[in-house]
Amino acid sequence: MEQNQETSLFGFGIDQSSRAHLYEAAKWAKFLAIVGFVMCGLIVVAAIFAGSILAMFSNSYNEGYGSSAVLTGGMGAFVAIFYICMAILFFLPYLFLFRFATRMKTALNTNDQLTLNTSFQNLKIMFRYVGILTIVILSFYALIILIAIATAATTGFN
Repeated sequence: MEQNQETSLFGFGIDQSSRAHLYEAAKWAKFLAIVGFVMCGLIVVAAIFAGSILAMFSNSYNEGYGSSAVLTGGMGAFVAIFYICMAILFFLPYLFLFRFATRMKTALNTNDQLTLNTSFQNLKIMFRYVGILTIVILSFYALIILIAIATAATTGFN
């Protein structure tokens, strides 16, 4: 007897309902990815302007109060670099989400199993990246809370 080629190890197949759900998910994923790309671009533009505005303010502050130009002038560069790093961190999951969306649409239109697998692989990478980033951010929050508690305990609650 010949077995059905569309079934996998667990007997799953992509029927019309699943195909419609995956196609709609791919459309929304592409929309969210494009919005994410635009937001990352706006963050980079904000970084450039924020860095130059802070540098301008630090120059006027240095002229008025004679403070160290190295310390106050470096703040604009620090803010710009920080925002650009944040834009890069946020760009990567949107890139994987966009790849998922485009490859999913291609796989559904051409019935190509390899493209479907690549699409799901990009989705997996996106979720893994966001999960690891979430763990790192929560760890920083926990560290900040512990430092705040230790600081409050050593200095008193005055």
